[in-house]
Amino acid sequence: MDEPDADGGGTVAVGSASAEPGTLDRGRLTVADLPTGGAEQLPVAVANGAADGPTLWLTGGVHGDEATGVAVVQDAIAAFGDCLAGLAGAVVAVPVVSPAGLRRNARETYYGDEDPNRHFPDADAESARPPELQERIDARLYAAITGERPDDASEFAVETVGADAAADALIDCHTAGVGSEPFAIRDRVLYGDRRTEDEAAALSEALGRIVDAFGLPVVREYPAAEYVEENLQRSTAGAVLNEAGIPAFTAELGAHSVVDDGLLDAGVAGVIGVAVELGLLDDGAVPESAGEPGVGVDSAPVEFPVRRFRGPTTDAAGLVRHRVAAGDAFAEGDVLADVVDAAGAERATVRAADDGYVLGRAEGLAAYEGDPIGSLAVRDGGDLVVPREADEK
Repeated sequence: MDEPDADGGGTVAVGSASAEPGTLDRGRLTVADLPTGGAEQLPVAVANGAADGPTLWLTGGVHGDEATGVAVVQDAIAAFGDCLAGLAGAVVAVPVVSPAGLRRNARETYYGDEDPNRHFPDADAESARPPELQERIDARLYAAITGERPDDASEFAVETVGADAAADALIDCHTAGVGSEPFAIRDRVLYGDRRTEDEAAALSEALGRIVDAFGLPVVREYPAAEYVEENLQRSTAGAVLNEAGIPAFTAELGAHSVVDDGLLDAGVAGVIGVAVELGLLDDGAVPESAGEPGVGVDSAPVEFPVRRFRGPTTDAAGLVRHRVAAGDAFAEGDVLADVVDAAGAERATVRAADDGYVLGRAEGLAAYEGDPIGSLAVRDGGDLVVPREADEK
């Protein structure tokens, strides 16, 4: 990474936020027109350090009910605003990526019923129809993050984002389910058409450094085939990492809908930890209000590498009675839940197929055949650098 320029860099502009060296500015990034007039605008804040250096992007609220992620981005940018003299580089914050979801206090927007975090650019995506609004909005934000020109509507992101605002790293702040343990998701880096295996290995190494610096237990993402099947390469962090080749990860900060103050503090500390790792701050410039990354958050209860797993599933419909809680470790064959009928008679027993620990329980009491009973972190022996296509060598 280049050494910071002691004389400072230039103005960093995103939308109407324009920060000279040593200042913080807030504004809006216009991403779409609204049918009733006006525009859909994303709130943006830019903290531009007194010295030159890398640019870290923070995003939150791509799902409108994930409150703690929004608050982490808001409080982190405020913390950087308090230490601008010691900041070498810039931090760009977009606390609410999905204003339409936030207005509903819901995961999805009223643009459509699909996950808004599965529409970021992917050069391999094929569709016979023109892109719909959510896909256009995500493409415009992606262009702002990466400094690339969007394929559509040049009046939006291109003309309102300065070249110095392109990301050198990104943290996308989310929350998971009710009662979920906090964790950081480390995606596998895919190689093939985008990059060579050696380039992917270097990108994965850079990713590992910032994920570890965040301080939360690390959970690897799904294996490559499932990752692509789930369109996770089109999530915010997935696209920035695997399409643009910029280190990016997702932080899952507990339950949705209400800000968790303990995880808010841990999230802000994690962001500061990443800034130190990137060279944006040295230890002497860290705000006094920032804690140590990982303090106040339980360590993973297992010592082996783990990956995310949605399941196991039940083969019988009924009511789920969980036998383990979030944070509990388990071994292969352990009972995770019983399924009973409405009168309480046992219908099925759900057991673990691997060693690991519980990230969170599935929400709701009723389950149908094939429904997962929870979200687990299970033992992972897979590679962190993998071919995107199974037949690639």
